[in-house]
Amino acid sequence: MSNLLSTPTFFGGRAPSNGPLPRSSGRRSGAARALAIALIVIGALVLTDAAITLVWQEPISALYAKLRQDHLSGALKTIERAPPSAPVQRALASLPQESSRIEFLARKFQQSTHEGSPVGRIRIPSIGATYVVVKGTGTSELESGPGVYPETNFPGIGGTTAIAGHRTTYLAPFRHIDSLRPGNRILLAMPYAHFTYTVIGQRVVSPTDVRAAVANVGFNRLVLSACTPLFSAEKRLLVMARLTSTVPVGAASRPAASAVAPAAKAAPMQEPLAETVPAASLPAMLKSG
Repeated sequence: MSNLLSTPTFFGGRAPSNGPLPRSSGRRSGAARALAIALIVIGALVLTDAAITLVWQEPISALYAKLRQDHLSGALKTIERAPPSAPVQRALASLPQESSRIEFLARKFQQSTHEGSPVGRIRIPSIGATYVVVKGTGTSELESGPGVYPETNFPGIGGTTAIAGHRTTYLAPFRHIDSLRPGNRILLAMPYAHFTYTVIGQRVVSPTDVRAAVANVGFNRLVLSACTPLFSAEKRLLVMARLTSTVPVGAASRPAASAVAPAAKAAPMQEPLAETVPAASLPAMLKSG
């Protein structure tokens, strides 16, 4: 009897022990704690990413675009330092006016560059924006930086030059263009000339209103395009600016050497590209940022 009283039983078996848990239970408990910590860290990172995107821009795509901008900047410097070919020099010899040489070089440059290639630098002092501009407004082009609409002319040819850019992703180059006001300057440095535009106004249009962005309007202008409002693709914000100054650089700033035959004829000029207006919508890549 004394043995029964001194050794408690539980449903006929031995009472639960107060000793350490089995090793397998300890492993499961540790794995659960590790998973919980990992989920907390991931959640914190997601919230941090969202907060940074809301206040500034999406950081992961910004890093990618920064690397692309650095590469494009180096490639553009090589283009800017390259001397004109002999045929181009001969053509320039027959063009005594700087405006004619700028137009000739602009057309040659637009025709010879490929989609995604660096073509110039845009600087907007009032919002602290400076970026390499590429040719084209496709997905990959706008991931690298602001892009020139293929339906419009390069500066110097005449008509409209339109440039699209992101506002929340891929360095968000046009995030603050909504704050531009009449009188603000936009500087566009191309390998053949530097152009200064003065903002004259803004418009918010439907994504299908392509003509508002690319049509010729009777004077040389620059149009910046981006989605609006922030984090939405519902509308397109257009910032319009008028050309107010042109300074030739490189081969455009001086006649070709007198040793080159002056009788050489320049390549025939083509009609402005801006008259071709597609029926599609404004750049699809803008719909995501």
